Parts: sequence; C-alpha cells; structure tokens
Amino acid sequence: MILAQPVPAQFAKRESASKGPRALGLIELTPSGKAHLIPVVILNEGKFYDASAYKASPVPMALESGTVYEAVRTGVSEGLFTVAGARQANNSWIGEGTWQSAGAIAAAAAAAAAKKQAALTKPAGQDLDAPPVLRRPSSEKASEKPKPPEAAPAASAPAPAAAPPQAPPPPAAEEDKDRPVLRRGKPSSRAEELVPSPVTGSSAATSDLASAAKNGIQIIPAISDAGGPDPRPYAYSLKPEEEQAFRKKMLALAASEINSRARQLAVGTAQPSAPARTSAKPGKTTASKAPQPGFEDVQLRVFDLSNSNEPVLVLTARARMPLTSKLKNNATVEMQYMVALVAREDIYGELHKAFSSVTDTQHLDAEPRMELIDAVDADGDGRGELLFRRVSDAGSAFVVYRVIGNQLWPLFEGTAGK
Repeated sequence: MILAQPVPAQFAKRESASKGPRALGLIELTPSGKAHLIPVVILNEGKFYDASAYKASPVPMALESGTVYEAVRTGVSEGLFTVAGARQANNSWIGEGTWQSAGAIAAAAAAAAAKKQAALTKPAGQDLDAPPVLRRPSSEKASEKPKPPEAAPAASAPAPAAAPPQAPPPPAAEEDKDRPVLRRGKPSSRAEELVPSPVTGSSAATSDLASAAKNGIQIIPAISDAGGPDPRPYAYSLKPEEEQAFRKKMLALAASEINSRARQLAVGTAQPSAPARTSAKPGKTTASKAPQPGFEDVQLRVFDLSNSNEPVLVLTARARMPLTSKLKNNATVEMQYMVALVAREDIYGELHKAFSSVTDTQHLDAEPRMELIDAVDADGDGRGELLFRRVSDAGSAFVVYRVIGNQLWPLFEGTAGK
C-alpha cells in the first residue's frame, strides 16, 4: 500500500525589515515627462516619521539633493527620480529633479553594453569615437617645409623672488556620522537652490486623484533606501470571470455599508424613501427591500501583499441613493456617498470585511473619505502595505495600513492640513 505523504503548507518567507532610513514618497509625472516628488513618510530605527518635516534644516532629509527614489507601481519598478532641489508649494515641501523611466534606463544600459562590446572587438589603433575623415589620393609628393630659423638665446633675466608661503585652507566641517543617509546618487547639474518663499500653484497631492488622472498626471509611489530589498509585484493574477465575481461580492458589501450609513443619518434627519409594502393577505405587512445605491467611479484592486496567493481586495466608489428628508418637507433628495472597503477571501471563497469607510458630501468635516493610492512596501520587509490618502474639509493626509488577518493596523497616520 502506498501511503500518501502529507505536503507541508507553504508560507511566504518574511524578510527582516529594513533598518532604514527608508523614505516613501509620491512621484507626480506629467504627460510632458516632468516629474516632482511629494515626501510622505520615513522609517528609521523602527519608527515612522512625517517625511515632510523629518530632520528639516530647513529642507527635509527626504528632499536632500542627490537622493534617489525608485518609482514602484504595485511593486514593479517604473524608473528613477533623482532629487535636484526643493521648494515650497501650498505650505508643503516638493522635490524637483530628473526623471528616468525604466525603459530609458534599459536602453541606456543596452547602448553602453554595445559600445563596450564594440570597443573590445575594434581593430588596433582605431578610435570608434573619433569623427569620420575623408581621405583623397595625392598626385604629387608634398614638398618639405623649410625648417624655422633657430631662435636667438634669450637674455638672462633675474630670478623671480620666492612667493610667500600661503596659509593652509581651513578644515572642512566634520559631517555627522550618526546622520542617517538615504539612497544617494550623482546630483543633477541643474540643482536648484532652496526657494524659502511659498510658490503658487496646485498639486495633485492637494486635489482629487480622479482629477489628476483626467489631466494625464500619473501618481506613482517611490522608495529611497540605501540597503532595502528589491521590489516585487503585489498584483494578484485574476481571470476575467474571477474579477467579475469579486466585483459583484464587493459591491454587495459596499451596498450594505452604505445602507447602514443611511440608517444612521435617518435618525432625526432623514429616512429612506422606499415605503413599507402591504402584503396580499389582510392584516399583514412586509418591509420593502432596502433601496440599492447606484454606484459610479468603481475601482477594484486585488493584491497579493504577502506573496502567499491570498487575495486582498480594495474597492473604492461613489454612490447615490434617494432619501426622504424630514428637514425639507418630506422632499426626496439624493445623497452622494464615498465608500472604501477592504476585504480578504478565505479558503472557502467567502469574503471577510477588514476595513470600511463610508462618508457623504455633507459630513466630510467629521468623516473623511479614503482614496487608495497603491500597495507599497513601507517598512522594507518584502510584504506590501496599503497606502491611502485621507481627505476631509480640513485638508488631506497620508495613511499607511498593514493587513493582519481580517484587520487593518495603521503604521503611520499623517496630520491633515496639507
């Protein structure tokens, strides 16, 4: 009898977290190819700090000239951004610099490799970098040029007096050996000096992400770490039918969350517009089905954050639902909701809610809306975290969440007002 050998469960190996410093920022890339960087958070010695203020003197450490950031879209490298200078806009620090896409970097590397290979195989004495020269056959031998007359010996001149000894240069300022250092590169020759005064203008960091996308602006997370792990993809591979099934389940969860929010608002202010329905039998009534919201701007992202083939689903959407307002003489008004929902799937295919945020256009002062930016490795342990932007009437702030089981734990929560 052949006994079946049990197969041990496979778990994703968790790398030790980066000791840092490890900086996370956002690159805003315009259609023209111009880019700038918004500092988000810095991890150093196991603690997270606001990168826009950490070790600022006055420019924050995250925007020091020569700092190199690698843009990573869902864990896949997109290019490099090298900080050349910093400025202030809308009371926030913004890094200016040079952008090289991954395609441009690969093309430059291929050209350098081809040039090196050609140099190894060129004939002796041939300079591949020299400009081409036209050569014509000569019919007669060029006459020899007469030798120039010998110069008369110069009259002896008095020896110059010895120069006075110069004072040695002042010693250079000693650098702080304990100061953490991000990933460094060669500073751009177009490095900009600090602009201390605020610069007018808007940024996608202070506007809606959807508006930025409509303007063709790409928002890409970027990491600077002198010794962190190589990036790896966090996208979960899905078939079209699987994506549609996930979308249907997530919208059902979102509808339930929005209805719960509508019931909370109905206490003393509004109530759902659908009335109770009378049954066919006299004396019995049945409650009508709760009104279903109409969704728009639905975005569903599915991640494999731990490299364990376990999907983490994130849905963001806007929704409209009619309500009957007691404050407006029972007139029907339409409320607009914003929902962000995170769920995990178990081995039986059931979804479990890990996080929910529902607000509406009339209560952004108390309940901010959540915008998903991407999955990114904030602490350098190889696993992905969820980066959100929290927007309220007071401003916006960045939030980094770690998914643990069926819960989201905040690793960093910025202060609104940027």
